[in-house]
Amino acid sequence: MEMKVETNSSPMPPKLSKQTGWRIWWSLLRPHTLTAAFVPVFIGTAYAMQVGGINQIHFPLFFIMLLACLLIQAATNMFNEYFDYKRGLDHEGSVGIGGAIVRDGIQPKTVLNLAFGFFGIAMLLGVYICMNSSWWLAAIGLVCMAVAYLYTGGPLPIAYTPFGELTAGLFMGVIIIGISFFIQTGTVTSEVVLLSIPNAILIGAILLSNNIRDLDGDKENGRNTLAIIVGRENAVGVLASMFIVSYIWTIALIIVGIVSPWMLIVFLSAPKAFKATKGFIGKSIPMEMVPAMIATAKTNTIFGFLMGIGLLLGYFL
Repeated sequence: MEMKVETNSSPMPPKLSKQTGWRIWWSLLRPHTLTAAFVPVFIGTAYAMQVGGINQIHFPLFFIMLLACLLIQAATNMFNEYFDYKRGLDHEGSVGIGGAIVRDGIQPKTVLNLAFGFFGIAMLLGVYICMNSSWWLAAIGLVCMAVAYLYTGGPLPIAYTPFGELTAGLFMGVIIIGISFFIQTGTVTSEVVLLSIPNAILIGAILLSNNIRDLDGDKENGRNTLAIIVGRENAVGVLASMFIVSYIWTIALIIVGIVSPWMLIVFLSAPKAFKATKGFIGKSIPMEMVPAMIATAKTNTIFGFLMGIGLLLGYFL
């Protein structure tokens, strides 16, 4: 199950251009969020290779798992687009949304049907995964898809509560890495759970950064996100702490021998984390915080990609 980069309306709507042609549909997928689906699958598979060797890796399973995660990520984005529109939270000047409905004119029903269609394809791919691993994954997959829907759907969307960051981190970070490891090895170990924590924290950081940006609009619309509860200044402090803990945790993984010293390569992402934190300080206008939000998302992507590379380097070298 995947979580999307949460968005909301801006109290001072800027002028944003409409998409045309195929770009309308590409924008609906929110492609900048799809790396969050790739990273956990990559990490889980790379660690499976480190533990069991390259001959153990079932590459068709890796690609099917990756495609299923991409589809669910995209579907979750579409559910967000649809339900925020239905609740009147998005308008033509909303910052951060795909804008397929309010700016580009796609019918809401089309967006909803496409999301369910992506879910359906992901379920078919899940059957292949279960046939080649364990049918217990079917139950886990259904729970993940239900949470993906309820993230912005249902009577009390998870994204509107203080638990959005925790939910996103748990499902995208811990569970997806765990499943990716399990389908290759047939087991889940405490080591792979510990390995997943930094990525889970950084996924939560993406959601927190979005909620910091959208704090004023969220408060007006009755949401109760973590950023609203602790306040903007404290939320930026929490974000900085999340970055710091992720890097410290990685060092701890090296010390206890779960990963090799090659994992220090993740520190190449630290400048992005610093840029993200600095970019939020003293800002209150949503458009001014977009670069910091983007830097947060890039920190997660670069950190996760480098973590996977570090695992591969530890195995091959």
